Amino acid sequence: MNKKTIVILPLIVAISVAAGIIIGNLLKSNSQPVFTTLGHTRPNKLVTILKLIEGGYVDTVNTSDLIEKAIPGILENLDPHTAYIPARNMQEVQEEMRGNFSGIGVQFSVQEDTVRVIEVVSGGPSSKVGILPGDRIVTVNDSLIAGVGVENTTVLNLLRGEKNTKVRVGIVRKGNSKVLDFEITRDDIPLISVDVSYMIDEETGFIKINRFSEKTYHEFMQGMEKLAQSGAQKVIVDLRQNPGGSLSSVLQILDEFLEKGEPILYTEGLNQPRKTYNASGRNRWKDMGVYVLIDEYSASASEIFAGAMQDNDRGLVIGRRSFGKGLVQEQIPLADGSALRLTVARFYTPSGRCIQKAYDEGNENYFLDLYARFDHQEHWTADSIHFNDSLKYLTRSGRTVYGGGGIMPDIFVPVDTSGNSKYFEQIYRKGLIYSFAYAYVDNHREALSEISSAVELDQYLDAQNVLNEFVNYAREKGVARDPEGLIKSKEMINTQLKAYISRNIIGEEGFYPIIRKIDNTLLKTIEISKQNLVIAHVVRDSIQ
Repeated sequence: MNKKTIVILPLIVAISVAAGIIIGNLLKSNSQPVFTTLGHTRPNKLVTILKLIEGGYVDTVNTSDLIEKAIPGILENLDPHTAYIPARNMQEVQEEMRGNFSGIGVQFSVQEDTVRVIEVVSGGPSSKVGILPGDRIVTVNDSLIAGVGVENTTVLNLLRGEKNTKVRVGIVRKGNSKVLDFEITRDDIPLISVDVSYMIDEETGFIKINRFSEKTYHEFMQGMEKLAQSGAQKVIVDLRQNPGGSLSSVLQILDEFLEKGEPILYTEGLNQPRKTYNASGRNRWKDMGVYVLIDEYSASASEIFAGAMQDNDRGLVIGRRSFGKGLVQEQIPLADGSALRLTVARFYTPSGRCIQKAYDEGNENYFLDLYARFDHQEHWTADSIHFNDSLKYLTRSGRTVYGGGGIMPDIFVPVDTSGNSKYFEQIYRKGLIYSFAYAYVDNHREALSEISSAVELDQYLDAQNVLNEFVNYAREKGVARDPEGLIKSKEMINTQLKAYISRNIIGEEGFYPIIRKIDNTLLKTIEISKQNLVIAHVVRDSIQ
């Protein structure tokens, strides 16, 4: 969607690191020992200082607390993805990874004394009411949790609870000065990683992967079987906003597209010998044309997929430069129940491109990189990095691809801002489209439940003039009717309204076929697929 400019950096950092951890664990058996015991053969300055404090400091000191506070400071001098997990947080981390609890369906991080929403689980309770990645949670029920030194455990206890119970949260959203209030009904958190698979036309299928989990390969194959049975000769694999995850899943999926022996990726580090992952030759979808969609939020395992398909000349990559997360972590348990996630290697695409973007200017600049991309217009014009000869690499057929952090698409598609207006900005920041969609479904559930397809629902809502009803709703919520803004943003608003209403009734099978009408990147890909554009004829200039 255009207007989705909220940066989900914490999500990418938290979820995409899983792929790095899994790669790192796979490398353990082939590496030289990276770690030694806490005993040292020569004096260690840190140990000496701690002993001096214990034996000579003026007051009683808890050295364990000193160590806990010192470790993050030490790790900050390494890379953005090396991290320490205190013992008190391990259970929470594991539960978040498994998702076996009832809650509101968000992943959060306490940063700068603010609870930031990292991820909104697709189809979960928060997603349904319009909570967005990047939102700041400032209140839960009657408790203020911003600027008061709140701990992760406190936030978890406030947000989690029995299924079907309700919780009120106050949200601060970038660009909106007022606190937005949401009432969320807790539920079991869905863990589906393939949102949808459906036929766009008679020969082109579409499949959307929101992350790579342990179940993704199975879900993906089910989706592909469905498309193949429907006559698909081409498939659009949408990895936009996919932060990565399980390495094993992405390797299995790539194995269904690549010939035996074709390289998928390799990893290497100072203490880790080079390890190459090649396709085994299952290649079930060898005759399927492939188009891969990426954007600035596609990271880690998503970049492995896009890079392997691109470097093997197996599919066209379309969209915008991906995030650039290519560091491999090992998660090492420590004696007290805590853990260290240590970066031990980098991974590279088959052509030799290092996916990891630079972090030598410090972690803060690293995390602000996506903001910087907006500032220097990368989302609207092809990045100048395309023309840097030192970052050129060759695919198997000799086609030029580019490195420099992330995956550079074969065909660039800019962010579409044609439907933006001040009126749309107001209703977007207030989350009115989401709230109206749920209110509309609640008021018309009986009639809507009789409709089973996105096409029928689209036509039905047009006949009901749902846009006019929404304009009146927005006025009641404090956004006055703006004729000029409506002219400019009518298609965007109306399409989103119908798509979110359809999602609430039919699910993702109802949402995606409608929202694609304003999805500039997908529309461009459909156009390209109809032209039967093949890799040999790709023009690397921007497609405006």
